[in-house]
Amino acid sequence: MATFEIGEHDFLLDGQPHRVVSGALHYFRVHPDQWRSRIRLGRMMGLNAIETYVPWNEHSPAPGEFLTDGRLDLARFLREVQDEGMHAIVRPGPYICAEFDSGGFPAWLLRERGVCVRSREPKYLAAVTQYLRSVMEIVAPLQIDRGGPVILLQVENEYGAYGDDHAYLRALTDRLRACGATVPLTTVDQPEPDMLRAGNIDGLLATGSFGSRATERLRALRAQQPTGPLMCSEFWCGWFDHWGAHHHTTSAAESAAELDELLAAGASVNIYMLHGGTNFGLTNGANDKGVYQPTVTSYDYDAPLDEAGRPTEKFWAFREVIGRYCDLPEFDRTEALPFVVPEPAPIEVLGGLDDVLGPASWSDHDQLVTMDDLGQGRGLLRYRTRVDRGEDAAVLSFGEVRDRAWVSVDGEPIGTLSRDRHERAIVVPRSQGDIEILVEDQGRVNYGPRIGEAKGLIGPALFSGEEIGAWQTAPVDLEALPGAALEAEPTALPRGAAVFRAQVHLQNPTDLAVDSGEWGKGLLWVNGFTLGRYWRNGPQRSLFVPAGATRRGRNDIVVLELEATAASAVRFLPDLDLGHTEY
Repeated sequence: MATFEIGEHDFLLDGQPHRVVSGALHYFRVHPDQWRSRIRLGRMMGLNAIETYVPWNEHSPAPGEFLTDGRLDLARFLREVQDEGMHAIVRPGPYICAEFDSGGFPAWLLRERGVCVRSREPKYLAAVTQYLRSVMEIVAPLQIDRGGPVILLQVENEYGAYGDDHAYLRALTDRLRACGATVPLTTVDQPEPDMLRAGNIDGLLATGSFGSRATERLRALRAQQPTGPLMCSEFWCGWFDHWGAHHHTTSAAESAAELDELLAAGASVNIYMLHGGTNFGLTNGANDKGVYQPTVTSYDYDAPLDEAGRPTEKFWAFREVIGRYCDLPEFDRTEALPFVVPEPAPIEVLGGLDDVLGPASWSDHDQLVTMDDLGQGRGLLRYRTRVDRGEDAAVLSFGEVRDRAWVSVDGEPIGTLSRDRHERAIVVPRSQGDIEILVEDQGRVNYGPRIGEAKGLIGPALFSGEEIGAWQTAPVDLEALPGAALEAEPTALPRGAAVFRAQVHLQNPTDLAVDSGEWGKGLLWVNGFTLGRYWRNGPQRSLFVPAGATRRGRNDIVVLELEATAASAVRFLPDLDLGHTEY
């Protein structure tokens, strides 16, 4: 079996100096049928390793569960990396950030009373222990000293920007070792002296996260860690996007020059990202540093491989740089082909949520409750209450809205409350009737002190200055909706959220780009596969459909439109449209 160790100045592969040239590729953001093509292209760019996070919340949607099917088949992903002749780096967190929902923490963990994440709090550590056991049951047999591809495991993630409890880091390290970790363990932090000291302990290799000024940052890393290989384990070559902002891009030439400086210094590297992929379903995270900013569905990241896995100018620029330091496989430059563009697929109106899913099952409460109070981790929740104040109009207000709420009275929409605009009050035109509110969780915060906050309507709920006590709630069954839509009968356009259906016929399974420019805000499914959210706020104006979600012949499309659309059909684009690139 091979060995991989930390030497005085280098990584040692079977005792010989070895430079790691890796790229980040998150298996959970890519359709599994397309893992191999992205991995192979990474090798063609000159990489010798692939790195991935592990999302605790996706694998464990409920306590005691650890799902490993479909896009969560980590073992298959690591074997495919090995089949391409490459090594693997695994970063199981338990906190991963990654612009992913809750930074990877499961919603059920965060709502358990007394749990304090990223600490030695006993309930948290007990849950982490079980999680790491489940991860290592997969990863341990695939370490390099057992014939597998895994050469490095990371402990926590940029912990020095959060805390300085070295005993917590030691507890995670001990648990990984107890679960069979034999390869070197690492940490990552921005190369600031205080962060490096706070985020590392003896026995772990400290690595850096940065995208520029490599010589300076490596000097800071060496000052903190006099021996061992230098590594930038997150070389930021792009950035992520928020709804309502712009699409971030970086110059391919400038990014390549920064990579050249890093490699010229003799350091190892993990390019973040090689291929970003897509926040399929409702998996996107969010930031809130005073303004709530949910992350868009695309995680293109302006990476060397675009959201559809096609080489970009950055790919070729990086390949040229890597070729100055490593042997490159032969690979002809080819231009990215346009997408297949089917004819527009006319839409049928299926009515509202009750028309498609059947009458909601309402539960009664004597106070305002959140999604988390009901055990709901993601999605949409309906609220309903009866008011009778005897006034012509009144103000309805809440402590906070998380994250977007559509308000109606007796079935008539009256307005929207949006967290990103700090809205929490609305004028109700009449003070008698049934108030119904549809609330969308737009993504849980993945960074900072607001990780773990509840979703839904946050009290107090006041109407004309008086608190509303009695409420009813009904979760929207988004998993059942696409199947139910195929059985529903067309009907009139409802007032409020609407469900649409369309069909597109394909000669063969193929990647597609759905044009979302005519749609308002909502979700779209293809053959039951949840592509993710669209929103007129932009910047992105397309949704990527992986070929693995399509089939030869008839393909069923279902759209849940939460606001309004001018579309008469589902239309397709010859390329992805990720939006404007300037403020």
